[in-house]
Amino acid sequence: MHFRLIAVDKLRTPYVADACATFRKRLAPYARYEEIEVRASDGSDARAAMRQESERILKLIAPEDRVWLLERSGSALSSDGLARELDRVAQSGLTRLTFVVAGTYGADPALLERADFLWSLSHLTFLHEWARMIVLEQLYRSAKIARNEPYHH
Repeated sequence: MHFRLIAVDKLRTPYVADACATFRKRLAPYARYEEIEVRASDGSDARAAMRQESERILKLIAPEDRVWLLERSGSALSSDGLARELDRVAQSGLTRLTFVVAGTYGADPALLERADFLWSLSHLTFLHEWARMIVLEQLYRSAKIARNEPYHH
């Protein structure tokens, strides 16, 4: 399976960047992983920022792509549930799954409409950098669970 993550802005916090690098390395034996960063808008107008960032993201998504948008109002999955869902997606014949982390103000309605699945990491709100780190960690954890390899869950 090829996982692709599209995220608004760069990783700026050193410890988050280090954690993401660690989980990218751990995930590598299990799946292909690609990360694309899009430029954040200046934020002076929240609606305009959401629209601009969503347009940048949508340009990177092909019509045949399956898209999971991280969205706090979406469906929550346990780690075991995520592993089962990713296995189901892989069994469907899909070769690439794209995860999207929108910007500070969230996703524009056009991006919400394009998403095939809205995934909530928690009822809590996380920093966008942390969301990327959590997605990577959960992809790695799911790979371990799917192969019945030890990982606390």
